[in-house]
Amino acid sequence: MRKMRYILLVLCVAASVLGSASGAYAEEKAKAKDTGKKAAAVDLAPGARSAILMDANTGTVIYEKNSHDKLPPASITKIMTMLLTVEALDEGRLQLTDKVRTSEYAASMGGSQIFLEPGEEMTVDEMLKGIAMASGNDASVAMAEKLAGSESAFVDLMNQKAEELGLKDTHFANCNGLPAENHYSSAHDIAVISKELLKHEQIIKYTGSYQDYLRKDSAKPFWLVNTNKLVRFYTGADGLKTGYTAEAKFCLSATAARDGLRAIAVVLGEPNTKTRNSEVSGMFDYLFSQYKVHTIHKEGDAIGSVKIEKGVKTQLPLTAKETYSVLLKKGITQEGIRHELVVPESIKAPVKAGQTVGKLVVYQGTDKIKEYELKADTDVPKAGWWKLFKRTAGSMFRVD
Repeated sequence: MRKMRYILLVLCVAASVLGSASGAYAEEKAKAKDTGKKAAAVDLAPGARSAILMDANTGTVIYEKNSHDKLPPASITKIMTMLLTVEALDEGRLQLTDKVRTSEYAASMGGSQIFLEPGEEMTVDEMLKGIAMASGNDASVAMAEKLAGSESAFVDLMNQKAEELGLKDTHFANCNGLPAENHYSSAHDIAVISKELLKHEQIIKYTGSYQDYLRKDSAKPFWLVNTNKLVRFYTGADGLKTGYTAEAKFCLSATAARDGLRAIAVVLGEPNTKTRNSEVSGMFDYLFSQYKVHTIHKEGDAIGSVKIEKGVKTQLPLTAKETYSVLLKKGITQEGIRHELVVPESIKAPVKAGQTVGKLVVYQGTDKIKEYELKADTDVPKAGWWKLFKRTAGSMFRVD
């Protein structure tokens, strides 16, 4: 009887230990599964009509509030204007030293401006300063006309780009955000556009500067002071764009980098600049204090290869196009984070550069937490019949 009691006691203790261990595992798994739940329980932007907090590297949304509401974006519109401009620079369709002439129409814009005169010329570099720092409506239109011939043609390009990015809450009617019918966006969509703009690192030179000059060597130098005061007063802040109209109220799409993390915070419809800046600072503080980044592959790392059927080469090496990482809550261990290369058995030639050829899937335990598309680095043309014949013949007579 005494022996039986002892056995029962041992079994109870074991069950208790196992239960505690499995409970701890389940708790950690639950924490890791949804990185935004804790933030969602706290209103990080009570003064905003709409808001979102996103990790710029992974696109993970940490916090959102009415993030898909379609609202007037005011001058945050200019993030898309800057995106199309830096894309043209990267593609060689535009140079920073190119001259941009100001039309009568561009010079007639009201609101925030750099007071361009009709016929006045500035370089692309100067126009970007005027857009990013002073929120120049006149500079935005002049840049749009330079790139597309007219503002309306440029707006078509803006809407095409929004469609390419998969944005469902956005439609542009102008390039500067002045009040207009059928001109709207959402905190979510603005965060996505901001994330895309930040891929072009040269933009930080403009959005992250607190002060500069235009017409510096002229009789009338124009002092630029960034409308985004966070670039001076918040450590790590270096962009992106403020906005205000009576309809939109005070808006901001901001970014800051610290400890290997880059945050994007968007607020729309804030009551004043003090509340706007305070709430965005609090959103940044939350992300930087609560999260860490775990790198899977750095840009340029070899990931694997995929077999090419009937191509000029038989294997296509796969490399990381960017740094592939996941966002983890601090206090959660990196154990259990694994990744899997998923590629077809083979791909038939020809293969075009930029073509999707596989994916990298990241798991925590059994939960999929991130997925990256893998694209071909180069073209792989189809091989000619003679090359294929020699390849086949060679394999037939090869001796191991």
